[in-house]
Amino acid sequence: MPRKPQIAVIGGSNPSAEVEGWAEEVGSLIAQHDAVVVCGGLGGVMAAAARGAARSNGMSVGILPSYDVHTAAPGISIAIPTGLGHARNMLVVASGDAVIALPGSSGTLSEIGLALTLKKTVAAIRAWSHIEGVHIVQTPQDAVQLALRAVSVSA
Repeated sequence: MPRKPQIAVIGGSNPSAEVEGWAEEVGSLIAQHDAVVVCGGLGGVMAAAARGAARSNGMSVGILPSYDVHTAAPGISIAIPTGLGHARNMLVVASGDAVIALPGSSGTLSEIGLALTLKKTVAAIRAWSHIEGVHIVQTPQDAVQLALRAVSVSA
């Protein structure tokens, strides 16, 4: 069985209702394309993306900052407790074949920087336009399409 594409979804832990809706749609679309959501496994954008994947019978992997598997958001299919704190951000973006970034703060910014250093395609939904190398898109559909195209090119 071939490996499924893995799309990292990053963003804020306390998003607006609109951004949370985008994240849930991103997760659902990733699952509908038989790909896996990879995220930090906690709340906000991460929980919404996992919830969207679950709604579409897909899989999500949460790479947790603590050793406590019980801290994972309810929609996470596979929880990986790391005990690495913020250093787990590297594992999140390294595990994605491409990265979808939603609005967030310094944690999201660090993940974008790490993803670009790893030469990952980063699709950002209406955010992060000031960062060279980030592809700005307007909709969750555009973000998922760009990420999946990047995966098929690198395969």
